[in-house]
Amino acid sequence: MQLQLSACSMQAIAPAQVIRGQSAWQEGLPLISDLCKHPALLGRSQATQHLRQELNLDLRSQGLEPVELTLEHDCCEEDLKQLQEQLTINRCDAVIAAGGGKVLDAGKLLADRLGIVCITVPLSAATCAGWTALANLYSREGAFRGDVSLHRCPDLLIFDHNLVRQAPSRTLASGVADALAKWYEASVSSGSSSDGMIQQAVQMARVLRDQLLLDAEDALKNPGSEAWVRVAEACALTAGLIGGLGGAQCRTVAAHAVHNGLTQLMACHGMLHGEKVGFGILVQLRLEERLGGNQLAGQARRQLLPLLQTLQLPVTLKDLGLGKAGLDELQAACCFACRPGSDLHHLPFTVSDSDLLEALVSMETEAHDTHRQPMESQA
Repeated sequence: MQLQLSACSMQAIAPAQVIRGQSAWQEGLPLISDLCKHPALLGRSQATQHLRQELNLDLRSQGLEPVELTLEHDCCEEDLKQLQEQLTINRCDAVIAAGGGKVLDAGKLLADRLGIVCITVPLSAATCAGWTALANLYSREGAFRGDVSLHRCPDLLIFDHNLVRQAPSRTLASGVADALAKWYEASVSSGSSSDGMIQQAVQMARVLRDQLLLDAEDALKNPGSEAWVRVAEACALTAGLIGGLGGAQCRTVAAHAVHNGLTQLMACHGMLHGEKVGFGILVQLRLEERLGGNQLAGQARRQLLPLLQTLQLPVTLKDLGLGKAGLDELQAACCFACRPGSDLHHLPFTVSDSDLLEALVSMETEAHDTHRQPMESQA
């Protein structure tokens, strides 16, 4: 009898070390000192400049010699090239990326390319980028270009509640939408997988969804609460663990493909990653109902819509800043989302760019049917 062996696979599941809690940064400083001596401290936003200055002082108090570097754009190759040159000139032995998803992705990419230590310090819970061995590349103007698989997850992830709690509530709402997509996408792309780890990742995504449905509203209203801790860690940590455990075969589907298409339109560049993804979940469920004949998808969409509205997340093209976008612009976004190799094609049925356009536009009518109040300014 011949023994049938399955193909081997290698995947980066989790950071080598994770510290989480109220004073995680302070507790992590000795670990940082063990990992490097001349780190680059990478950031971007002016809104978090004061936090990075504090981190810099703390690093110097440990006898380290940090070099402050700034990401100018949305993790684009032009930025990465000049940052890599600065890292090399300064002989940096680590990248400490402190910021949102674009900064974390850029830090991971730079560390991966140079073969140096990677330390991620999320300053919001808007994405799970601080956890994963994956980075998204954009153009200088912020249009999605593709994702890059990295050799490993970060060497150290520090999730400090006191730092993250200072982020605008909008970032946590965005993180909720991005984390919810784990279930809505993985259950479609990987729900029937026979691989045990993928099955477990999908079930973890379902539990994650249930946790967010229960706690998200309370977390946004009470940033000092236990619900806030559960939701923030769910978005920034658990969502990343699900991606690591499920690996490349536990795929994103239409929700992220819609995000990728929308980034091609300048008018919605002010919207956060998860805000576009949350809208993409609604669109995906619409496609599943109309093209896949899945009536449960329609029910799921109608149940999810009020929560997204309560969290002040965009649920229509108008909310995304695309109320005046022409059909040609929307068509271009849909063509990008439906391009060959797009995650959208992991749906179990064929979707054309015109199908996707219909789903995008249909959300306007559905949102009005819920008697939704106008969104507050997100500026």
